[in-house]
Amino acid sequence: QVQLVESGGGLVQPGGSLRLSCAASGSIFKIYAMKWYHQNLGKQRELVARITSSGNTNYADSVKGRFTISRDNAKNTVYLQMNSLKPEDTAVYYCNAVIQPVAMGIANDYWGQGTQVTVSS
Repeated sequence: QVQLVESGGGLVQPGGSLRLSCAASGSIFKIYAMKWYHQNLGKQRELVARITSSGNTNYADSVKGRFTISRDNAKNTVYLQMNSLKPEDTAVYYCNAVIQPVAMGIANDYWGQGTQVTVSS
């Protein structure tokens, strides 16, 4: 079984920084794209940032220049460095990864449990 475990959320003042981590564990042959989403109560989950297996990145317009997504393939881990945080960044952040568990198997979508980020003074 594959698990994604997130960490690093919390309460931070506007203008502050947080670094989220998401580690994949279990039966893993290959990890393709890894992504971070955020979601507020009553709203749809929105894509924040994406990184391919080769390191190409994409960001939502709202976080460009402030957030940086990166990955450590040796550790099966994706990170989200969040700087210059704003109150509107407050949300539950979820990591997502497309993972092929075994060599001859198909790739599936996996989600972490979510971590709360609150930006408030």
